Amino acid sequence: MSSNRPSLPKGTRDFSPIEMARRNYIFDTIKKVYKKYGFQQIETPAMENLSTLVGTGGDESDKLIFKILNSGDYFSKFIFSEEEMSKIDSPTYRSNVNKWLPAKGILDTQKHITEIAEKALHYDLTVPFARYVVQNQNEITFPFRRFQIQPVWRADRPQKGRYREFYQCDADIIGSDSLLNEVDLIKIIDDVFTELFQGKLNYTVSVNNRKILQGIVKHFNAEDKFESIVVAIDKLDKIGQQGVINELEAIGLQDLAPKIISLIYSKEFLETEESVNPNNQLVQSIKMLKWLKNHIEETKEGANELLEVLEKLEKLSLKTANVKFDPTLARGLGYYTGTIIEVKVDNFPSICGGGRYDDLTGKFGLKDVSGVGISFGADRIYDVLLDNNLYPKFEGDSTQVLFTNQGTDDEDRFLPMLFKLREIGINSEIYPEPTKWQKQMTFVDRKNIPFFVSSNQDGDLFVKNVNEAEKQLFNTIEDLINLIQK
Repeated sequence: MSSNRPSLPKGTRDFSPIEMARRNYIFDTIKKVYKKYGFQQIETPAMENLSTLVGTGGDESDKLIFKILNSGDYFSKFIFSEEEMSKIDSPTYRSNVNKWLPAKGILDTQKHITEIAEKALHYDLTVPFARYVVQNQNEITFPFRRFQIQPVWRADRPQKGRYREFYQCDADIIGSDSLLNEVDLIKIIDDVFTELFQGKLNYTVSVNNRKILQGIVKHFNAEDKFESIVVAIDKLDKIGQQGVINELEAIGLQDLAPKIISLIYSKEFLETEESVNPNNQLVQSIKMLKWLKNHIEETKEGANELLEVLEKLEKLSLKTANVKFDPTLARGLGYYTGTIIEVKVDNFPSICGGGRYDDLTGKFGLKDVSGVGISFGADRIYDVLLDNNLYPKFEGDSTQVLFTNQGTDDEDRFLPMLFKLREIGINSEIYPEPTKWQKQMTFVDRKNIPFFVSSNQDGDLFVKNVNEAEKQLFNTIEDLINLIQK
C-alpha cells in the first residue's frame, strides 16, 4: 500500500516549541509597546469577501491575493464531463460540431471569478481593518487606536525572508489628520527595536511622503503615469537604477526616465549652507527636505508634512532609531497618500513598514476618514534576532522540574508536590509511567529540564540540579521549593 510523503505548501512552515517561545517573545514585546501607547487589540477573519480586497492596494497587490474556491460544482459549466467528452469524440459529434461545444462556456477568470471564488485570504490587515471601522463606526470612539497580530497570505514567490504565510503586527490610528500620529508610530518603532535589538544592531527608519513623489511626477508633467512610476521606483533596491529606467521607458517615459532617477538621487539635496554631521541623518534629512521644497514647488506640501514630523522627533530625541529621508522610498501599496515608512537592517528585506492613507474606508461608504499605521513583520524580525544571537534564554517556557516515576509509591508521594509547584508558577511534570531510570534521564536531557526529583529505596527524597554534581535531600514541599528557587 502506497502512502503520501508528508509535506508543506511552499512558503509555509511548522514551528517547534523553541521557535514558538521566540515568536511569542517578539509578539509580547510589540504588544507591550502598543498598549503603552494606548492601542486596543481586535481580530478580523482570515478570509474576506473578494470584493473587499480587490482594488484597494493596486494591481500589484491584486496579483498576490489567494482566492478561495467556492464550495459546490462551480466548474461544471466550463468543463466537459467524461460522458460529454466521449460524445465530442464520436462520429456523431464530428458530423454536428456545434451540438456539444456551445453547452460549455470558455473560462474567463476576470469575467467569471465570482462564480468560482467569492472569498479570499487577506493579504494584509489594513484593508480588513478599514472594513471593520465602517461596519462598527457607531461603537468606535475616534480617533481609534487599534492593534492586530494575525497571519496574512500572499501568492508571492518564496525566498529568504519572504513567505506566503506570515504574521503581521499592525498598529493604526484612524479618524485623525494630525501628524503627531506619525511621530507616535516612529517612536513605537524606536521603542520596539531598542528592546529587541538591545543596542547591538543598527537599523534604519527610512521615511518619505507620497505627496513628494506626486510633486516630482507633476514637475515632469507625468501625472497620468503616477501609479506606474511609483511601482517602478519601489523596485529600486531589487533591480537598480537602470532596471527602473527600463521599466519607466516601457510605459512611454523614454525622455523622462533618466531625469526622474537623476532627481531622486540628486546630490544637490546635500548642498546646504551649513555643514552637516554625516552621522546625524535626521538633521541631514531636515536640510534635504528644506532644499527640496525651496527648489521644486510641487513637492512643498509633502516636504512640509515630513519636516513637521522629523523636527518633532529631533526635539524628542530617539533611543536607537536612525531616521532618514529617502526620496526613493515608494512602497507599492496603492492606498498610501502621505507619509510612508520602512525599516531595514543590513542584508535583510524590510522588517517594518507603513504610512498614511486618507480614504481607505471610502471604498466601503465612509468618506474622508484619514488613517496612518505601521506593521512589524514578525517572521523577518525572527530571522534577524536569530542570525544575530539576540534571543534571551526561555527557561520559563519549558518544564523546569520533572518528578521521576519508579512505581505507585512515587506517584503517591509526588502528585501532591507536582500540583503545588504548578500552583506557584513552577512548570512541572511527572513521568507518566514507571520505566527504566536511563530512559527518564534521557527524557530530562533531551528536554533540557534543569531539575529532577526522585526517591531512593529507603524512601528518602532528593532533588538534583542537572548542572551540579551533588543531589540535595529534602523532607517537605517547602524545602523543595527553596532548593529550586535558591
